[in-house]
Amino acid sequence: MQKQNRTLRVALAQLNLCVGDIHGNTQQVIDRLAQARAEQADVIVFPELTLSAYIPEDLLYRTDFLAQIEQALAQIKPHTYGLTAVIGLPVLRDGLLRNAACVLREGECVAAYYKQALPNYRVFDEKRWFVAGDAPLVVDIKGVKTGILICEDMWQSDPIPNTMAAGAEALLILNASPYWYGKQAARLQLLEQHARQHACPIAYTNLVGGQDELVFDGDSRLVDSSGTTLLSAPLFAAGLWVGDMPIDSTSNLPAPARDDGSLEAQLYQAVVLGLRDYVHKNGFSGVILGLSGGIDSAMTLAVAVDALGADNVEAVMMPFHYTADMSIEDAAWQAEQMGVTFRQIPIEPMYSSFESSLASVFSDYAPDVTEENMQARIRGLLLMAMSNKFGKLLLSTSNKSETAVGYATLYGDMAGAFAPLKDVYKTWVYRMADYRNSLSYVIPQRVIERPPSAELAPDQQDQDSLPDYAELDDLLQRLMEHDQALTELVDAGFASETVRQVVNLLLLNEYKRRQAPPGVRVTSRGFGKDWRYPMTSAWRKQLPLVQD
Repeated sequence: MQKQNRTLRVALAQLNLCVGDIHGNTQQVIDRLAQARAEQADVIVFPELTLSAYIPEDLLYRTDFLAQIEQALAQIKPHTYGLTAVIGLPVLRDGLLRNAACVLREGECVAAYYKQALPNYRVFDEKRWFVAGDAPLVVDIKGVKTGILICEDMWQSDPIPNTMAAGAEALLILNASPYWYGKQAARLQLLEQHARQHACPIAYTNLVGGQDELVFDGDSRLVDSSGTTLLSAPLFAAGLWVGDMPIDSTSNLPAPARDDGSLEAQLYQAVVLGLRDYVHKNGFSGVILGLSGGIDSAMTLAVAVDALGADNVEAVMMPFHYTADMSIEDAAWQAEQMGVTFRQIPIEPMYSSFESSLASVFSDYAPDVTEENMQARIRGLLLMAMSNKFGKLLLSTSNKSETAVGYATLYGDMAGAFAPLKDVYKTWVYRMADYRNSLSYVIPQRVIERPPSAELAPDQQDQDSLPDYAELDDLLQRLMEHDQALTELVDAGFASETVRQVVNLLLLNEYKRRQAPPGVRVTSRGFGKDWRYPMTSAWRKQLPLVQD
């Protein structure tokens, strides 16, 4: 008998959800069910933990929260007539909390799968809340034996082979896979590998949008049994994408190649989306930031306007007598070019008042970094006052390089509720600025070209006290993302004194970072959930001896 040429028409629901917005998340599910039915889908696949959104953290300990999830599931069931829906949610069964995928059909939950591989590294802490499943699930969908899996199951060695051994002919994988640069290539390689190895087509649905420091990029796909991509949803966009997945054959008609853009384009999209969702999901009407005439605040302003619109952004220049004329001119020009509200508040009178008040206390001490920090803290105080008065979220403009080595003033330029560039290396900030100017010229070229300076002292430049940013960023990437030993760094060509300086600053300034605002994570390891160094540690004083 000739083998039949079966297909499943699959809808990929790539959704932007909000943790705890059970009503809103449920309505999105119901809306997409109707759309999938209209497009004659056989099955619709939602992201991991759709109803709660990823990740609810210790909300999962609350029985009232979990009860609301169950009520939401009951509300969704009547909308599943005419197709199969696979939806992610947390469930409490027999006293065990599970990361689950419920298979809904004709108003009933016909099966449930419990995630077997619970990630517990970097930003993930799933073993804190969930109990792992221990069995595969294969369900019949339109005559196709279909395996159900959740996110990390795809990245570990056993779940997919065990599901295939249970008789699966196709796989549906629900995901909440956060973005970092290079993540798409790693995902695609893994999907292609599994599809070819098991001669099995795969539907992969991922979350999209910002959630605290995480940003999800979507990248949902249909892949045939040869590993060929048949359908790929765009990055950083919510929606429903429907395609036919062949079961008994491969396709000779792959989807048109998707342009994911340059690294700079991806980073920019990720940061814009992360900021937009943080502001909107937390109910703020707009943002305010200090615009210094330097590259970081210029980049932050561009991100804010693209994320929220010019009407919702306010920029404040706060010059002092160390502020260069070009800084004032460039800040004013960019604010006008981008159409935002712009204020200029000189801090000289306030600084003089502080200096006078402290004169007798500081009489036996020579001027030092204290006076520099006073300038930054006056600016922070002014910005926080305006943030409170206007009800606008204050943005910090710090980048990853400065955050790593503590090149920022606590309660000064570190003030703010969100730092869009927190995980963006300084050298990447410049690359992103060039990319943004390629769309429309909004960042003055001399802001990009001039040597960076905090302008807190005469003729001050960042490189007076730090390595060149290209060298610093290379070192930080090796230290943070690859945990390279000091001897490896010296063997790679870095001077031992530079290595000692950077490692010492990195460890010394952990106390500052614990008090810093969150920001969008775009690297494989950022400061926040996946950086857990102690504040109190003597190891920096005992760094292993390294020689050039």
